[in-house]
Amino acid sequence: MDRFSFLNAAHTAYFAQLYDEYLINPDRVEPSWRAFFQGFDLGMETAGDGEVQVVYEDRGETKSVDVSEKMRKEFEVVQLIDGYRTRGHLFTKTNPVRERRKYEPTLELSNFGLSDADLNTEFESGELIGLGKTSLKNIVDHLKQVYCESIGVEYMYVRSPEQVKWIQSWLHRNNNHPEFENSQKIQILKKLNEAVAFESFLHTKYVGQKRFSLEGNESLIPALDSLIENAADKGVNQFVLGMAHRGRLNVLSNIFGKPVSDIFSEFDGKDYEQTIFDGDVKYHLGYTSKRKTDNGNQININIVPNPSHLETVGAVVEGIARAKQDMHTPDDFSKVLPIVLHGDAAIAGQGIVYEVVQMAKLDAYKTAGTIHLVVNNQVGFTTNYLDARSSTYCTDIAKVTLSPVLHVNADDAEAVVHAMNFALEYRMQFQSDVFIDLLGYRKYGHNEGDEPRFTQPQLYKAISKHENPRDIYADKLLKAGIIEEGTVSEMESAFKEKLEDQLATSRKQENTVITPFMQDEWEGYETADEDMMMLKVETGVAKEKLEEVTKAISSLPEGENFIRKIKKIVESRQSMWDDGKLDWAMGEHLAYGTLMQEGYNVRMSGQDVERGTFSHRHAVVKSENHENEFILHNLLDVEGVMEIYNSHLSEYGVVGFEYGYAMARPETLTIWEAQFGDFSNGAQIMIDQYISAGEDKWKNQNGLVLLLPHGYEGQGAEHSSARMERYLQLCAKDNMWMANCTTPANMFHLLRRQMLVNYRKPLVVFTPKSLLRSPRAVSSVDDFITGHFQEVIDVDGDAFAKAKTLVFTSGKFYYDLLEYREEHDRQDVALVRVEQLFPLPIKQINEVIEKYGSKDIVWAQEEPRNMGAYAHLLLHMTETRNWRVCSRNMYAAPASGSSTRSKARQARVIEDVFNTNK
Repeated sequence: MDRFSFLNAAHTAYFAQLYDEYLINPDRVEPSWRAFFQGFDLGMETAGDGEVQVVYEDRGETKSVDVSEKMRKEFEVVQLIDGYRTRGHLFTKTNPVRERRKYEPTLELSNFGLSDADLNTEFESGELIGLGKTSLKNIVDHLKQVYCESIGVEYMYVRSPEQVKWIQSWLHRNNNHPEFENSQKIQILKKLNEAVAFESFLHTKYVGQKRFSLEGNESLIPALDSLIENAADKGVNQFVLGMAHRGRLNVLSNIFGKPVSDIFSEFDGKDYEQTIFDGDVKYHLGYTSKRKTDNGNQININIVPNPSHLETVGAVVEGIARAKQDMHTPDDFSKVLPIVLHGDAAIAGQGIVYEVVQMAKLDAYKTAGTIHLVVNNQVGFTTNYLDARSSTYCTDIAKVTLSPVLHVNADDAEAVVHAMNFALEYRMQFQSDVFIDLLGYRKYGHNEGDEPRFTQPQLYKAISKHENPRDIYADKLLKAGIIEEGTVSEMESAFKEKLEDQLATSRKQENTVITPFMQDEWEGYETADEDMMMLKVETGVAKEKLEEVTKAISSLPEGENFIRKIKKIVESRQSMWDDGKLDWAMGEHLAYGTLMQEGYNVRMSGQDVERGTFSHRHAVVKSENHENEFILHNLLDVEGVMEIYNSHLSEYGVVGFEYGYAMARPETLTIWEAQFGDFSNGAQIMIDQYISAGEDKWKNQNGLVLLLPHGYEGQGAEHSSARMERYLQLCAKDNMWMANCTTPANMFHLLRRQMLVNYRKPLVVFTPKSLLRSPRAVSSVDDFITGHFQEVIDVDGDAFAKAKTLVFTSGKFYYDLLEYREEHDRQDVALVRVEQLFPLPIKQINEVIEKYGSKDIVWAQEEPRNMGAYAHLLLHMTETRNWRVCSRNMYAAPASGSSTRSKARQARVIEDVFNTNK
């Protein structure tokens, strides 16, 4: 007798549960049962009425069994339940102003082999959804309530059975419907009223001014309010929120408590009280506030400043959140909650979203789960959603990390808060991302001056007749007897009276005051101008401290096996110290180690940074047999910690993350290294909008360091230039440092200066490639013990005092010129290195010119004339227009793909430098 012949005798509920588990995750089911269910599904495709014969293979034998109509029907009900779980979200009532697209197949009974005749039949499968044995009608009614009303849920792609079971259990409580006390309902109405009345007031007082109103998605405000209150009760004490401009002013006022008088001042276009920065439009500014929740929890909430480049801020949010976790709650990341608000067109269209989502579970970037909330207007500026994405939903990016998605009707305020409660509990339970798609509309077009009927006439005809979420909810509460007639009018009048008072207060203020962002983290730091940036900072370190670091990074952990090459590299560090000739890697390592001795932390990430693209760094070593990882710097018995991570293949997202990290942790030397310098152009938006302009726009200091390998070694257009001309073009006043070092010691002093000053500026270093192992590019031990960073290096002595030609250059090209000068014994040419390109050390350059008195002054660069630092010199030091310029010709590409051609061009530039008869 076949082992499955007992199917028709008993335990129907057990078999239904087993089949349900097979549908959710076949690999979790015992192999012979899996084979049976596969045979059953195949038999169902060809079966008519009556019994189904299942043919399957069990332990190498082909077997068959007849399944009765009763059991078949039971399994069909299981398939129906699975259909609602998998596809129910496609048939929800989540769109407040549009008819949904039609999807096939539907959830009609006939698509599962069932019919109306089965509605009164009781099925054991009801136990799977918590109903016990019950009629098919009850099962269907329950499934519609759970999966097809105001909340559509996508989760069946989640591979963890534990998470799937948790989600199902949560959804089947109250049939996935909110169950709030009357006091909670009044609070929802209160926050809805604030959201609606705030927008209405601005619309009246500032007619036609851009504000990127929240109207159509006002239920976001009670949802965020509920999230913060409930999260604080679960132990969250730090919130980091990022969002674009849609609804930002409403969130600032009604969630963050930013004084409305300040917002009114920004609308009135007043000048800023502070003169040292230029500011930004009101819906880009950041804000930090401390808030006490209703239950008395003290929390810190931050909304991150953002540019108009949508989704950029998401990466910064994650970096800030991780910094706060590392700093305040390293043993429990869940206490810091990152929240990212997206637009529907932006989350679907912007590639950085994918880069950031991929970070969610990586050791370098994980933040214990982010709550992503999409303010879905169903229109991107003027583009309909059908033209904005190929995916079914704008949130389909969530499937990358198998994160659940809840699609919610923004008109149903209780459902929105209910969905937010789910998101919070899921994140806290599983430390994972979760997405909410808040489907609403956009009342006035992209901004309040647009005419949306140009492009969506039918949609805006429907919107013009549509009630706002507050009035819809108030009507519901009125019918339920929870509020009285006139309650909303009283609420609105009281709130608008407060706004009128604040407007009057604002009109008395002469200037707009910008509140610093995350001021607690920056307490004690100064603001620096260009003069302060040019002051010398003593960065030398005592010999015994340097010896301690050298010993640590020259010794491999005992009891572990390492490959021979690693042993040789590590041991050579001590040899270099003993010989007194330290290379570039030693310069870096000594900088990191000595900063750690002084209590600073070091964090570095980027592609292949652990060993270095050019295999010079080897900050992380791995044992040969077990690949155990060791950061040798952390073997030092010091307060500071080094963290160094190979990143995923991302520039935009990772630079954004590290910028956020540096923003929240100024006592950490935060570094991003590009694999090759030109790859940084993948992060150009971060460089343009945050790194170069953040302090001027938002009053935010940041000490992020970018290491960009740069130098012409004949490796082609994409591996030669870090495009320094682009960075130099962004330099102005005192916004950042630019350096192109030529010695390990100067790199050492540069990195140490970055932390020892009492302010922070971004630092961009054009680092070498060939010099990493050049016997010329070494420094003595004494170079590290005393001194400071040298902006200009002039080492030519008395032998060159009467040089006819004075050559200024920067970076690795100096060594090429030096080699030529030595080979040709040219004592008439002096070579001077400009190590700091911004702020340009004009005073020191002029002192060098005065020292030599040469009439033939040359600027020499290996980059083409339209690239490199030449144009920068012309902008900042006008007398350089009279210098002789030696460079490659102007080219579209940074370098030739032919190494032969590249060498020939390099040789011509060098010969041009030494052709002093010109």
